[in-house]
Amino acid sequence: MGTGAVGSSYEDACRRSLAEEQAKSLAETDDWEHVDRERVHQDWDVLYREISALLDGGSQPGDQRIQELVRRHFDIACRFYTPSREAYVGMSLFYAEDEAMRAFHDAYHPGLVEFLGAAIKVFAEQGSGFAPSAGAGASA
Repeated sequence: MGTGAVGSSYEDACRRSLAEEQAKSLAETDDWEHVDRERVHQDWDVLYREISALLDGGSQPGDQRIQELVRRHFDIACRFYTPSREAYVGMSLFYAEDEAMRAFHDAYHPGLVEFLGAAIKVFAEQGSGFAPSAGAGASA
């Protein structure tokens, strides 16, 4: 998956989708006032630690266990709003291209951003029913 600043037209569409969908959601929800951000960050912390541990064990982005963890990532993201497939891939591009986001994620594991990006792409391409799981609003 290409994650450089210059990308394919698909990646450009994903970046646009992310920007447009987030802007719309922020405007409609008073800057995501409904989100328990502390809980979201706790849940992402647990998740990123789990993914990082599997990275060193040779897991691949398309592995069933990794895809289950990406489903949890998607469900946590859905606490803000439910992104389209393209916006979700756009999120992974943002993680790779934004210096602060890359540093944050790679602090868990030096390969996390690239691995998570590839796993999100698999999830977006293969995911059926691109909506939050039942009970996704609860702690992961």
